[in-house]
Amino acid sequence: MLRWTITFIVLALIAGVLGFGGIASGAASIAKILFFVFIILFILSIIRGRRV
Repeated sequence: MLRWTITFIVLALIAGVLGFGGIASGAASIAKILFFVFIILFILSIIRGRRV
């Protein structure tokens, strides 16, 4: 999932440099959502791993 986040961040940066504002903001928002989902799943896996 972190790989998808990095992919969308790179896509947003490239689209922003080329002047595609709508595509850049869309890709950036997807990357942001995926990043927070990844962080939440990472924290849950750490907590669950310590309990077992």
